[in-house]
Amino acid sequence: MLENRFPNIKVIESGVKQLNSKEHCILTEDGNQHIYKKLCLCAGAKPKLICEENPYVLGIRDTDSAQEFQKQLTKAKRIMIIGNGGIALELVYEIEGCEVIWAIKDKAIGNTFFDAGAAEFLTSKLIAEKPEAKIAQKRTRYTTEGRKKEAETKANAGNIGSALGPDWHEGLDLKGTKEFSHKIHIETMCEVKKIYLQEEFRISKKKALTFPRDHHNQLVIADKEIWPVYVELTNEKIYGCDFIVSATGVTPNTEPFLCGNNFDVGKDGGLKVDDHMRTSLPDIYAAGDICTVSWQPSPVWQQMRLWTQARQMGWYAAKCMAAASVGESTDMDFSFELFAHVTKFFNYKVVLLGKYNAQGLGLDHELILRCTKGQEYIKAVLQNGRMMGAVLIGETDLEETFENLILNQMNLSAYGEDLLDPNIDIEDYFD
Repeated sequence: MLENRFPNIKVIESGVKQLNSKEHCILTEDGNQHIYKKLCLCAGAKPKLICEENPYVLGIRDTDSAQEFQKQLTKAKRIMIIGNGGIALELVYEIEGCEVIWAIKDKAIGNTFFDAGAAEFLTSKLIAEKPEAKIAQKRTRYTTEGRKKEAETKANAGNIGSALGPDWHEGLDLKGTKEFSHKIHIETMCEVKKIYLQEEFRISKKKALTFPRDHHNQLVIADKEIWPVYVELTNEKIYGCDFIVSATGVTPNTEPFLCGNNFDVGKDGGLKVDDHMRTSLPDIYAAGDICTVSWQPSPVWQQMRLWTQARQMGWYAAKCMAAASVGESTDMDFSFELFAHVTKFFNYKVVLLGKYNAQGLGLDHELILRCTKGQEYIKAVLQNGRMMGAVLIGETDLEETFENLILNQMNLSAYGEDLLDPNIDIEDYFD
């Protein structure tokens, strides 16, 4: 499709075997060599699986693994989800007709995105029934084409497909075998200690627990049912399930490019890039999950391995490469001025702005909160009277106002808590 639309584009469908940066040359798995003037590495990231080579552990990273997950779920009575990021949050809410045990290493859900207050606001929604109408999305939708993929060859089976994007569970019917909507039990502050297959578990003579019926009754009941796989958590509890979903984040997919090339690599394993998306090697750029930002960022922006950010970086890297190839310079893109992410969790619109969790602000900041149970949760982060970040959950209509207040760094000390007074239309006031 791209080749038809743009005659200057050539698409090569093959994995990369080796990069020879000194010779400006790439070897592909199909045995060909490609010489480049400038190269941009956009190989994304791969899931950190809690256990490789276990048929009962599924990672959900790309559109193909999401389809596989749907297939497995149709036969499942109980699954276990490990992880506390965006994919785990969406899964836990979307799954119906199947018991879900959710193990997280933090005290509260959604630690990457929320503080404990916002987590509490959302948790009440998890326990409630879920028949309400979906909120309308007012943005471009990103879904895959409907056509069935050609039968995958063995060579292709290990390859990672395209990243999920924000609409990944649209069109997936995430239903288990049972006739209820929600049954979720959360195990906090724990990780996976050991995974047993059915036979290993029988030999171990250990006892598994039944699904906890209510949160207050701490009765420990041994599970008589026999499950294909068992998970022992670091809090000593053991649960059986049909399969385990590993949603514990990603690591930059740098492997084929590092060998024989002296890249500067960040602490998180990404290729370090400067403010023009250049790596430490000449004529090689990187963008998205594979890279680690090593310029001095704006005080209200931070890198997060998110789909939206990867798109912005790709767009900016292309601009930088094009400018460099004709000897022009280019200014830092506006999207790196302010961190902004819009998503949907538990059918609430969620907007994260700037240092929304007071990242890097130390103790020298204050929070102003407004919460209407079941409707909205608003948090503003202020430092020296200036807004540095915000979390908006629900239909608050404050995102543009807050975005402007963060960008223009106006001193808000005079307003105090009135800033979030529901009787004052601050959107109108700051207009």
